[in-house]
Amino acid sequence: MEISGIISAIVIGIVIGVLGRLVVPGRQRIGVLWTILVGIAAAFAGTGIAAAFDVADTRGIDWIEMAIQIGLAAVGVAALDRVKARR
Repeated sequence: MEISGIISAIVIGIVIGVLGRLVVPGRQRIGVLWTILVGIAAAFAGTGIAAAFDVADTRGIDWIEMAIQIGLAAVGVAALDRVKARR
C-alpha cells in the first residue's frame, strides 16, 4: 500500500467513523478523536472483510464494502460507549 492509499484510508476512516456514530441511536459519551480512531480501524477491517468475500472491487462505488465499514464503525462506537459508561 502506498502513502496515498494510507492517507485516503485515513480520510475515508474519518467519514466512516462519523457515519457509524450517526447510526448508533442516542448520545455517545466518547470524543471526536475516539470516533475517528474507530472509523479508521473499521475502514481497514471492513476492507479486509470485503476482500475476503470478494466484494471489495466492483464497478462504481463499493456499496457493500462501505456498508460493512459503517456497520463495523457503529459496533465499535457502541462498544466503546459502553466501556466509557461503566467508568
